[in-house]
Amino acid sequence: MEVEQVLYMKGGEGEYSYYDNSLYQKYVILKTRPILEEAVTKLCLESLQEDCLSMVDMGCSSGPNTLLPLWEIIETIDSTCSKLNQKAPAIQFFLNDLPGNDFDTVFSKLNQKAPAIQFFLNDLPGNDFDTVFRSLLPNFYDKLEKEKFDKLGPCYVAAMPGSFYGRLFPDNSLHFVHSSYGVHFLSQVPEGLVSEFGMPMNKGNICLAKNSPQSVHKAYRDQFEKDFTSFLSSRSSEVISGGRMVLTFAGSSNHNPACIYGTGVWIAICDCLKDMADEGKIEESMLDSFNLPVYHSSAPDVEQLIQREGSFNIARLEEIDVHWDANVEDGNQDLVFDKWARGNYVSSFMRAVTESMLASHFGSGIMDELFHRLFP
Repeated sequence: MEVEQVLYMKGGEGEYSYYDNSLYQKYVILKTRPILEEAVTKLCLESLQEDCLSMVDMGCSSGPNTLLPLWEIIETIDSTCSKLNQKAPAIQFFLNDLPGNDFDTVFSKLNQKAPAIQFFLNDLPGNDFDTVFRSLLPNFYDKLEKEKFDKLGPCYVAAMPGSFYGRLFPDNSLHFVHSSYGVHFLSQVPEGLVSEFGMPMNKGNICLAKNSPQSVHKAYRDQFEKDFTSFLSSRSSEVISGGRMVLTFAGSSNHNPACIYGTGVWIAICDCLKDMADEGKIEESMLDSFNLPVYHSSAPDVEQLIQREGSFNIARLEEIDVHWDANVEDGNQDLVFDKWARGNYVSSFMRAVTESMLASHFGSGIMDELFHRLFP
């Protein structure tokens, strides 16, 4: 499986598109908003003298959430500038120091205008950037003009297709890096999942599971370590000194029995495929030869990798529990969903996320039945 060719959210705006099935991801972004605000506020206090702040959202996808992190960043910059320029009772206060003191920096902070923002949307080339720039960006600019008027500097949005496991930007060109639900996807299916005799090592599974051999666990772990180290190394060259980075990705947890190997939804999909193989609807060999390029690392392992790579200091490292049917109401408490409706909700957004990978291996003809089985 060439991951760069098959890993993308389902495009367009149809029934099973990511555009119409990404409320869960929206919830994750909003759940982590305080961390994003804290990082951007600290960045602003140190970098508002810059004429332009360059930022990127890595793994942006193409749904209504694509520009949500940018809006949260703009709100934080607006709030920070307002606090720096807020009105107060008249006070005459003299600043005294020797002539060599940097008075310019002091007074520029007190009368700071918001800088321009250059915001890059990054994802693999298969991402539906057309929907973003055709359907989302015009409305975003309209909202920005109506609600922010001339309080902020100009905002420029551009696409940067490519894998974030390699270099994407010039040295020292980024002030802020954001990624939500992207880094648990690997750059490739790990090597070593087939024996020297051509036998599948993770037989009957499509991801790490309780019965996966230790060699499979090691192969996945090694691939994640290689990829995440490459991610950090690439960003260390691109991010300026004092820049910030906020990463959110699905992980594993020893504190939650359901999350020891990551998410149980992958296991549920595998169980459906097993049933279809038992019924002769797909070849068992097709199931045995398929492995997802997904790894859910633990918080301690992530911390160790960041410290080992050495380019970044950790300001906050937190585990956040999110249920798979989170945000099914999307804030509308009047809606009542039974377990079947919630199952359909999870099935639809998992289809939007995984169909490109599954269809490339098993064929698109089984997708309807597969995801109907997932939560019938």
